Order: sequence, then C-alpha cells, then structure tokens
Amino acid sequence: MKIGELAAQTGVSVRSLRYYERQGLIAPLRQANGYREYSALAVETVETIKLYLNLGLSTEEISGFLHCVLKNKEAFCAEVMPLYRSKLEEIERQIVQLSQIKLNLQQRMASIQQERLEAEAADNALSE
Repeated sequence: MKIGELAAQTGVSVRSLRYYERQGLIAPLRQANGYREYSALAVETVETIKLYLNLGLSTEEISGFLHCVLKNKEAFCAEVMPLYRSKLEEIERQIVQLSQIKLNLQQRMASIQQERLEAEAADNALSE
C-alpha cells in the first residue's frame, strides 16, 4: 500500500509516517519510481507505535523495544518494564511540580483578590 493508504487506515498523518520512517520505526520498500510501498504489517506496526505514544513514550524510547513487542508479547520484552517504571517516576515528578505550580497560582490569585478587597474598602472609607 502507498503512504496515503497507510495514513488513511491508521489515522496517522503522512508527515508522521515519514517521521516514523526517519526514526527507523517503519521501513517501507521503495519502488523504482521512489514511491514508498508498505506491507499489510505496517498497519499493525503503526497502531503499536500509536499505543506507546499514547503512554507518553517518545519515538526514541519506542525504537528500543518495538521490534521485540511486534514479535513477542510485552511480557517477554525485557526493555519494557524498566522503561515503564522510569516513565512513571517521571510522571510522578511532573505531578508534584504541577501541584506546586497550582498551589502557587491559587495563592497568588488569593493575594490579588485580598488586595482588591482592601483597596475597595479603603476607597469606600474615604468616600464616606
């Protein structure tokens, strides 16, 4: 199948498919005219890539174990669990950081609201 057909079947843009190719995640055959020709297995490969991207993994991380998971179950790919643990730790750190940012914003908003109330009270006291 051509790249446009693969894009239509997987819901992935042609641009992304070309990026996956540059990253070594998919490997089409090249016809004499230079067109890319994908096998039927390319659909499964792209769907697998989408799954891992949705888990927050980068294409570089995916390339480290994609070949294994396409041939075996995840449970039999030694690279997967350490990567999942690392990604989970990264997400936990981000949650802590975002929680602190949220608290900082809430405190700043409360401070601004308090300043407004105090300014309005002062204005009211002067006009009485």
